[in-house]
Amino acid sequence: MVLKSLDEDKAADIVSIDLAGKTPIADYMVVASGTSARHVAAVAEHLIRRLKEGGYGAAHVEGLRQGDWVLIDSGDVLIHIFRPEVRDFYKLEKMWSANIPAEQAAV
Repeated sequence: MVLKSLDEDKAADIVSIDLAGKTPIADYMVVASGTSARHVAAVAEHLIRRLKEGGYGAAHVEGLRQGDWVLIDSGDVLIHIFRPEVRDFYKLEKMWSANIPAEQAAV
C-alpha cells in the first residue's frame, strides 16, 4: 500500500529496504523523493490519509510543515520522503543497506 501510494503521487526514486535483522524499530524502510517541498508534503499527506483509511491507525509524523524531509512512522514501516538535495545529503539508503547487526543499529 505504501509503495502504491507513493507511485500514484509521482514520488521519485522509491526504494524499499528490508530491515529484518538490522534493527528492532521496524520491518521495512521506504525512501522516496518529491520534486519540491510542496510535492513532498502533498505525497506525505496523501499517504497518511491512505494509511488511516486502510485501517493502519494514526501514523507518527515529523517534518510535514517544512516539507524538506517527512518521516512517517506507521509501526512496521518507516517512510522517509525527501526533497532530492536533502536525500542526497543524508544518504539513508546507503547507511541502512549495509549489514549492520541489530545490536549496533539500535544504539
